[in-house]
Amino acid sequence: MLDRLTGLEVFAKVAAAGSFSAAGRALGLSQTMVTKHIAALEARLGVKLFHRSTRRLSITEAGRSYLEASERILADIDAAEAAVAADRVEPRGLLRLNAPVAFGTRQIAPLLSEFAQRHPLVTVELGLNDRLVDLADEGWDSAIRIGSLSDSSLIARRIAPCRTVVCAAPSYLAARGNPRTVSSLTNHNSLGYTLSRVTGVDRWSFGAQGEITVPVSGNLRANNGDALRTAAIAGQGLAYLPSFIVADDLRAGTLVALDLDQPTVEFGGIYAVFLPDRHPAAKVRAFIDFIANRFAPEPPWDRDFVPPATGVVATD
Repeated sequence: MLDRLTGLEVFAKVAAAGSFSAAGRALGLSQTMVTKHIAALEARLGVKLFHRSTRRLSITEAGRSYLEASERILADIDAAEAAVAADRVEPRGLLRLNAPVAFGTRQIAPLLSEFAQRHPLVTVELGLNDRLVDLADEGWDSAIRIGSLSDSSLIARRIAPCRTVVCAAPSYLAARGNPRTVSSLTNHNSLGYTLSRVTGVDRWSFGAQGEITVPVSGNLRANNGDALRTAAIAGQGLAYLPSFIVADDLRAGTLVALDLDQPTVEFGGIYAVFLPDRHPAAKVRAFIDFIANRFAPEPPWDRDFVPPATGVVATD
């Protein structure tokens, strides 16, 4: 069966050129192939599209009606292909980006104004939640992931490290003492993060490879790092959090980093992920390049601040 779209193109070219041979030369087809396309089209429609004689070729009334519709269809296809091609070259359209709540609020949202100035044809939709979204099923163009990457079908680009720190408010340390060893943490009120195995509700991990596990307990557990940060600033207990959440507080002195005898565990890294595509849309490439440049060579939250020694295990 001959291709229907090619048939439309051949028909429109014959109508414009006034002959099968001229249309064939323009399309790079033999006159025989042009004749087959027109014959197949007429057979499918059940009408004659052209009057043929030995001296001339003229379009029928049915052919003129069909030509108008065909030209609209071909123009729409050309416009659609041009739009897709433009999306590959120039950042444009709706960019749907998903990020964890704390990281998206603190580190992504402040950059969006500058990104918009650089790429005025892009509209960003920022979705914030702490679950792993399905990019394909939920229609996200890209997502920020922290820690180990379980979905190997995605393309990932590391945009920053994710260092961690155990910290507390000066008021808490004044009242309860400043622990110097990880073993002494069992005597403190440790605020637990319910979505992490490393900094969880009943045990915290330390050491260069996360090999040291310390039992902990506390009177607050939460599934959001900012909630734990707020409680720690209020003096409620110790918090084991990524530096991107608490770095500003450590600089300001509202939180103090504990200098323990074992390094905290790094959450592997912070990644921008997107669906595999040989030619990802320009808007996706532009955004990932933009944030990667903003976070290199050292992420802004860690600049001028050196957290205590951190291991390199990617466990969450």
